[in-house]
Amino acid sequence: MTPTATRLDHIKEYYFSRKLKEVRALATQGHDIINMGIGSPDLPAPDTVVQALKSAMVDANAHQYQSYIGLPELREAMAGFYNRKYNVSVDAGTEILPLMGSKEGIMHISMAFLNPGDEVLIPNPGYPTYNAVTKLVEATPVSYPLDASNNWLPDLQALSKRDLSKVKLMWMNYPHMPTGANASRSFYEEVIAFAKAHSIIIVNDNPYSFVLNDTPQSLLSVDGAKEVALELNSLSKTFNMAGWRVGMLLGNSTLISHVLKVKSNMDSGMFYGIQKGAIAALQVGDEWFEKMNQTYRERRELIFELAKTLQCTFDTHGVGMFVWAKLPQGIDAEVFIDEMLIKNHIFMTPGTIFGTQGEGYIRFSLCVNAQRIKEAIERVKGI
Repeated sequence: MTPTATRLDHIKEYYFSRKLKEVRALATQGHDIINMGIGSPDLPAPDTVVQALKSAMVDANAHQYQSYIGLPELREAMAGFYNRKYNVSVDAGTEILPLMGSKEGIMHISMAFLNPGDEVLIPNPGYPTYNAVTKLVEATPVSYPLDASNNWLPDLQALSKRDLSKVKLMWMNYPHMPTGANASRSFYEEVIAFAKAHSIIIVNDNPYSFVLNDTPQSLLSVDGAKEVALELNSLSKTFNMAGWRVGMLLGNSTLISHVLKVKSNMDSGMFYGIQKGAIAALQVGDEWFEKMNQTYRERRELIFELAKTLQCTFDTHGVGMFVWAKLPQGIDAEVFIDEMLIKNHIFMTPGTIFGTQGEGYIRFSLCVNAQRIKEAIERVKGI
């Protein structure tokens, strides 16, 4: 067999890629699987978005290659959105880079700034892609623990006592996935001071700030943040456009230009019709968020009932589109998840895939309609 690159030696296939094969196999066998594992919105995108896409299909240049930096009007719409929603001013020409989803941006950022041997601070628990991409570019992941006792925020004082001389990047994600924890402005100010003190680039991954969250914030709203920080954002969760693959990276022009060097050598611009749809999404009114969140609030109450039925404990103040729940003492999360899948045909996510700090926790997605959640409760109760 042809040997693989050594960078794959410590990389596994993405958990959901592997696990969903098992879920599909059970479904093929005739089992009715209730999938509460994936954060893939089942609600539709705004009608104006779909209409914008349809209208764009007949434009003369709809099917041509598009600019690597997106349509000027798309960048203007992104800048306007950040100004209205986060009170952050960015230059649409130089401080925004549209992306084909923010996951793409994690790879591009890592390739732009990391050399083999550089260290990267990665949250535990946190999005597994941060760790995987760090390894793929042959940098060294350095985990920093998060736990409930500190509201799932990093202990920056403890981090400062470590040897950070090789640390180049720090990944941060608030509102936090998977726990639903939120961050305060004072915490953001502390993070920026920490980054400046240790010459670290902070990257805040911010796709959940409009889901069940009354206080949307951007790290870039802190004075001086652009000097040391980048922010990723996405239309996937905010506008139910996960499959459209629309993300954005924001920060100072120098940092953005480095990432563009990578992106422009790896892909072409986003499809024209999708850009037009994204522009329409970024201009919807507040009633969109109110309607979407009302649906999620109703589902979350049912998920709380399901979690209680499973004898789990949880924080009712979490934000975002997941419920992070602690299993009864002594129960292994992965064993529990597998038993639930086989016995009750309900798929949830074990906290361990997000890091060792996720041991003893499970994550429920709110991307399941209310009737299906009720069915899950009945299955667990044996009704």
